[in-house]
Amino acid sequence: MSQPTRTGDAALNQISEDERRLAALGYKQELNRSWSGFSNFAISFSVISILSGCFTTFSQAWNNGGPIAISIGWPIIAVFILFIGLSMAELASAYPTSGGIYWWASKLGGAKAGFYTGWLNFIGLLAITASVVYGVATFLNIVLGTYFPGYASGFLSGDNIHQQFFWFLIVMIIITILNCFSSQVQAMMNNVSVWWHVFGAALVIGILIIAPKEHQSLKWIFTRQINNSGFSNGNVYWLYVLPLGFLLTQYTITGFDASAHMSEETQGAHVTAAKGIWQSIFYSAIGGYILLLAFLSAATKPEIVNSVDAAVNPYGRGSVIPILENALSPFLFKIVLLISTGGQLFCGIACLTSCSRMMFAFSRDGAIPGHKYWAKINKRHVPVNAILASAVIGILITLPALWKSPGGIPTAFYAVVSIGVVGLYMAFIIPIWLRWREGNRFDVGEWNLGKHYKWMNLLAMIEIVVICIYFILPFEPDAVPGNKDFSWLAVNYAPILVGFTLLFLWVWWHLSVKKWFKGPIKQLN
Repeated sequence: MSQPTRTGDAALNQISEDERRLAALGYKQELNRSWSGFSNFAISFSVISILSGCFTTFSQAWNNGGPIAISIGWPIIAVFILFIGLSMAELASAYPTSGGIYWWASKLGGAKAGFYTGWLNFIGLLAITASVVYGVATFLNIVLGTYFPGYASGFLSGDNIHQQFFWFLIVMIIITILNCFSSQVQAMMNNVSVWWHVFGAALVIGILIIAPKEHQSLKWIFTRQINNSGFSNGNVYWLYVLPLGFLLTQYTITGFDASAHMSEETQGAHVTAAKGIWQSIFYSAIGGYILLLAFLSAATKPEIVNSVDAAVNPYGRGSVIPILENALSPFLFKIVLLISTGGQLFCGIACLTSCSRMMFAFSRDGAIPGHKYWAKINKRHVPVNAILASAVIGILITLPALWKSPGGIPTAFYAVVSIGVVGLYMAFIIPIWLRWREGNRFDVGEWNLGKHYKWMNLLAMIEIVVICIYFILPFEPDAVPGNKDFSWLAVNYAPILVGFTLLFLWVWWHLSVKKWFKGPIKQLN
């Protein structure tokens, strides 16, 4: 009989140590712990996805601030997001469980803190998943129209909005099916996703450096201001419009809590999950910045990008697509679109994985109606019911995307984006504040910030408060109550949905939840 190899023994010992750590938190090993540290990093890197956020929300920065919202805004905001990630990494090391953020808040602040954190995190993940999948559908629609000239006029009578929603449904079904495969398959897809993003982004950057006949100057890239928001310039531009453009950065570099949610499926999660969080932010911030600068350098015809004439710019004001189309040959243009769409698809898969694991963990502790169904796992140790429920809810909250605002801005898409950002970051701030309050009493894990937590936690919380205020505000004048051109189709419904959700949770907590919800339920004593 052959003897186990040293590598095999080490793996078995590591898994046993992981199970002991999980048991100390009160849970038995139900999910399949087959992910490596690289796979854990890969899911957050895939959820962040510079091939998704940098392409789909580029117009938010272009229209609200212009090139400086990207060239100057991106690195500044990215540093603050890194502080948030480092703060969360320390918590992930101390508490490596799929409940992640919700579990941290419950441990440090009690059942009530955990309840609100869990729901905000869940809502944010649902919205992020929905927005990413809608972005995939938007780009897929463009790709089909590019490769098949008769497509736009022949499918759904050329109705762009309904075309995109149709593909949104199709893509959501595809990623749902893919998520139902085993944990090993999920890890493999995320590993492939990393290299798709690395080599894909590098290829796009190389193409944009070499292929265009001319490039914008550095002065233009770092000083040019654009305001297509409809709001006035002057102080309003600096204090209101430009910060709205930072949604590009804040949305792109989010979802890194995925590494924490996959803790129970990762080997050595008390260290690897912590590293997965901050490293995914760091490398995405660098890669995304270079990619965005490449976009700006190729934007030699800004008048076309700014145009609202569909005959001149059929892709929407501020979109990155006309930059690519006018800077590249038809062949290279198609290649770039395919690379981006593929990356977005990988991102959508990873988002649904993260969301379903959060729903599974939160349901395991009885916090979601119908929790017995969502906490079930199949024979492959996959929470299929949670995956299906997450996908269906994502579709429902995106239904307003079937209508477009009078100003031509895809307000519903940006509203879903805002819900995702606000929901996630509001969830992030609660355990960060609780850890900051805990001070030296906090029992740190193997990976920790030392004394640096004091200022990092504080800066992280300040940034979250500021962005949560800005991203629930109107994106265009038509959404401002009292405006003569006010339209409900233009309204950013993020504050409405988040506000009603918080009100509902508050009422539900006081009337019912506080009587029976005690936070994480220990499976083991």
